[in-house]
Amino acid sequence: MTDGLFDLTGRRALVTGAGGGIGGGIADALAEAGALVAAVGRSESIQVTAERTGGPAVLADLSTRDGIRRGFDDAVAALGGLDILVIAHGTAHPGAALDVEPADWDDTLVVNLTSVFELCRLAGALMMPRGGGKIVTVASMLSFQGGFRAAAYAASKGGVAQLTKALANEWAPHGVNVNAIAPGYVKTSLNRHIWQDDKARSESVLARLPAGRWGEPEDLAGAAVFLASPASDYVHGIVLPVDGGWLAR
Repeated sequence: MTDGLFDLTGRRALVTGAGGGIGGGIADALAEAGALVAAVGRSESIQVTAERTGGPAVLADLSTRDGIRRGFDDAVAALGGLDILVIAHGTAHPGAALDVEPADWDDTLVVNLTSVFELCRLAGALMMPRGGGKIVTVASMLSFQGGFRAAAYAASKGGVAQLTKALANEWAPHGVNVNAIAPGYVKTSLNRHIWQDDKARSESVLARLPAGRWGEPEDLAGAAVFLASPASDYVHGIVLPVDGGWLAR
């Protein structure tokens, strides 16, 4: 019974940002659970993920509505349908609020929030008439906290958390689960400026983490498979922290 709850055999999953650390790790986890995974993103590294998972790779610029639509349609066509959508791409332009360039603010909100809304709508339009589907967004610790020198990123990830809840309210009656994972401090290229380049801040992060270490992309595997699997059929609108205990401290 337990094995069946987490079995994704025959499920078709689209994972954006699959060339990055978190997206790539989630794509690997879903494939290991039996899903056919389409790796979608604008980096050529999605090809590497696709080679690992055995699914198609779709290059797409998710910062434009045309790119979102084309990437989504191409991935769904390659998969032969869609059962699971995981939205794991993102960007950041860290810096003091007074120094944020308007273009950087706009880019952060479009990539991290607007594209999430557009992808969810495309997936929902396929899933709701069929009466089922799983949508997993990727939020952040800054969905709960303001952060430091990350005003645009915090605003976008706060939006992802609220969007996830709003869509869950609308789509749960149609059998579509919409939930979010909120990673803590995970070693990815997006926050290399902390864990690699800012020793003092990295040490302050470690001092607060009950787990005593930064997270790795594979630490999100269990949460991703749970939210994509039958085990979460009665779970709607949650923002699940996978943070090494950061919020508990």
